[in-house]
Amino acid sequence: MKTYVICSGGLDSVSLAHKVAAEHELAGLISFDYGQRHSKELDFARACAERLGVPFHLIDMRGIGAHLTGSALTDDVEVPDGHYAEETMKTTVVPNRNAIMLTVAFGLAAAQKADAVATAVHGGDHFIYPDCRPEFTESFEAMQRHALDGYADIRLYTPFVHAPKSAIVTEGAKHGTPFAETWSCYKGGEKQCGRCGTCVERREAFHLAGVDDPTEYADPDYWAEAVKKGAR
Repeated sequence: MKTYVICSGGLDSVSLAHKVAAEHELAGLISFDYGQRHSKELDFARACAERLGVPFHLIDMRGIGAHLTGSALTDDVEVPDGHYAEETMKTTVVPNRNAIMLTVAFGLAAAQKADAVATAVHGGDHFIYPDCRPEFTESFEAMQRHALDGYADIRLYTPFVHAPKSAIVTEGAKHGTPFAETWSCYKGGEKQCGRCGTCVERREAFHLAGVDDPTEYADPDYWAEAVKKGAR
């Protein structure tokens, strides 16, 4: 299955890239610059493509991202600390982000005669991000069958869509993913902060998977407090 992976440079998508490279034919990685404050993640995506020896496609969506206002990822809004279960984390939603990225990726995959587009949406995303839920991915794939009817038949490959993030850590370790060469933090600082939702989720996933976390966090212990608070 000739597959393009949408890769942000984060733990999930880099693990997915290594999984696809091991189990299918990895055609290339597709990344998006939508004006995210943590754009340094794109350097990690590019490094992943180089490591796996595949083309890297960086799509400039900054013009579109500038209109998707109100998110802590793209606007002058503070990135909240804490667990994804907290109400404040809704400020990290970028409306229709995945839908837009997938549409572009399917077009590229069709033009390159590929068989599939893979994305690393997972079970932990469902609570806060509607365009990461199974209902969305299934509907999107059905829509693309109509959009590309008679031209291409592209599958949407989402192996983690029903899995927790800890399962991605397990799968990534199985395929030799260099976890230290991934970037998750939404704040884009010198180190991953250890306090934002994605840092907390990342640190918790390693703990649950029983895999050593090689990540250097500015605050490596905050996650346990945030998880406990989010579970209340």
